[in-house]
Amino acid sequence: MSKEIVIGALGAVGIFGLIISADPLPWIVLLSVGVLFFLFLHRNHDFKWSQPKVLDSIPNVRFDEIGGQTKAKEELKEAIDFLIRREQIAKYGVRPIKGILLSGPPGTGKTLMAKAAAHYTQSVFVSASGSEFVEKYVGIGAQRIRDLFQNARKLAKQKKAGSAIVFIDEIDVIGGKREGSQHKEYDQTLNQLLTEMDGLHTDQDIMILVIAATNRKDMLDSALLRPGRFDRHIIVDLPSKNAREHILQLHTKNKPLARDVDLEQIAKETFGFSGAQLESLTNEAAIYAMRENKERIEQCHFAAAIDKVMMGEKTDRETTYEEKERTAIHELGHAIVAEVVRPGSVSQVALSARGQALGYVRHYPENDRYIYVRKQLEEQIMICLAGAAAEELLLGNRSTGAMNDYEQAHQYVKTLIEAGLSELGIIDPELENKEKIYQETKAILEQLYQKTASCLLEHQATFQKALRTLLREEVLTGDEFRQLLPARESVEVIGYLGS
Repeated sequence: MSKEIVIGALGAVGIFGLIISADPLPWIVLLSVGVLFFLFLHRNHDFKWSQPKVLDSIPNVRFDEIGGQTKAKEELKEAIDFLIRREQIAKYGVRPIKGILLSGPPGTGKTLMAKAAAHYTQSVFVSASGSEFVEKYVGIGAQRIRDLFQNARKLAKQKKAGSAIVFIDEIDVIGGKREGSQHKEYDQTLNQLLTEMDGLHTDQDIMILVIAATNRKDMLDSALLRPGRFDRHIIVDLPSKNAREHILQLHTKNKPLARDVDLEQIAKETFGFSGAQLESLTNEAAIYAMRENKERIEQCHFAAAIDKVMMGEKTDRETTYEEKERTAIHELGHAIVAEVVRPGSVSQVALSARGQALGYVRHYPENDRYIYVRKQLEEQIMICLAGAAAEELLLGNRSTGAMNDYEQAHQYVKTLIEAGLSELGIIDPELENKEKIYQETKAILEQLYQKTASCLLEHQATFQKALRTLLREEVLTGDEFRQLLPARESVEVIGYLGS
């Protein structure tokens, strides 16, 4: 549109100059400058913007192809039924829903859910990202919002569909909270979106439903979240164990699996993984199998893929023997304390460098857990501190390798205090004296560090035996590690916690 306006304006100026019989040289210079200016703007995309992503047909993604998210899918289906059962909702006087907000962590399938909603309702699907509406020129974002809805109605008519779904990803970019009196360009963009959703420019023949996605719902403006705009707020959360197993089944349908592959076990080991991470996991496992020219993907390939997704690919770092020994001591400290406080929890102890780590311990999560008591948080803190405690016990000093462990330990202590589980009781961290919180944090860490050191000291003989084996083998599975532990050590928990 802007291109035609500029060309027309330049042509009009040229014709006007010829009509008045003026000296043509200034007009030629003016036209040249205008063309150069247009080319400069065109090259810098000031007059261009990426058109909404429009599918040639209705999406072919079905709800049953999306792993997990059972409750979210049910709620979304219920919310979009008005696009199908129009007569029934008219009979009951139900006001059609104008907007649905999908919120949740990245990679949980919000875009897939929106496409599945379009397939379920046989609606035209038009999508755009929130960042596509942000420009330095005032009014362009608002115009793009109008174009987005106009394109949705136009395409619905072309495809002879009775409805269209407008999907806006990363809506927090344009729908953020408006603060103070300062007026910003994206305020007009948000106002235009609110106007469109209020139905000021609706087509009764074509029903429009807006579906938006964000992982920062708390950042959205209240005017956007109120009923009558985004009527339904659906949480698309990280998958549970059963959902992870379902997702793994979907992503391994086209992959040759060996008989030893246990998807249920893989689902247990991938607590906190999103659907996108699980898809990457199956893909990486297939790549590992292909590298080894294996006919089928084996369980060991999935184990290596989990490590890669969690910590990155192996690096070529060459360490000295002293660094290797210190790393082995550090990781065995984590592993021994983990087995003491949570028997059977260690999955692997390795000295191979991945990402920024020179070694690592991978744990089996007990179960998907969403709430914790003080004892469980203290166990996690002890596991975090065990690496540094082991270094001090056997080598007489600590190293910088425990920095990340300290960060995790402090986060657990912060959770413990803010949840009212510390000696401070139930407090508001914003109102409480910072010195008191600091002293409580220090006391908790010092007490648990001493308990951790005592635990390792009692099992020092086993520590030395496991150290020699780990330095020789470099990788120990959980079962191999537990065979090095006397039976009493893997079950003796009383005496270290809660005293």
